[in-house]
Amino acid sequence: MSVTIGKWISLLYRHGHMYLAKELEPYGIGTGQFFFLISLFHKDGILQEELANCLKIDKGTTARAINKLVSAGYVVKEPNKNDLRSNYVCLTDKGKSFQPILETILTNWNDIISNGISENQVILANQLLEKMATNATEHIKEKKVDE
Repeated sequence: MSVTIGKWISLLYRHGHMYLAKELEPYGIGTGQFFFLISLFHKDGILQEELANCLKIDKGTTARAINKLVSAGYVVKEPNKNDLRSNYVCLTDKGKSFQPILETILTNWNDIISNGISENQVILANQLLEKMATNATEHIKEKKVDE
């Protein structure tokens, strides 16, 4: 059987997960929470449900991740005055000050996995992976497969 692209993507995902877990541990952040912080760095003060939709993560998982970030002091939840059943998620000063640290951690990982690869090859790899992700997303939507 020939080696598939999926094998390499899976291997990168697993190694990336291990790297991030180790790097984020001293900050009390798990690999399940950092994506939420990245989204909040781009759009702070977003509704929790909107954050879940943006990341394509179910509401329960989102609620657990946000609660962990609240407990760790990185975010706060503020009630939506127009709908008390929903909350805005906002970065605290601690959360805002974590942005350059997280960016450094992610940049270091990118440097590790792109070692020995030219800038043009990295650009091409990003383009190809983006196209593959788009293909996968379209297939899932067409087949109406639950995400």
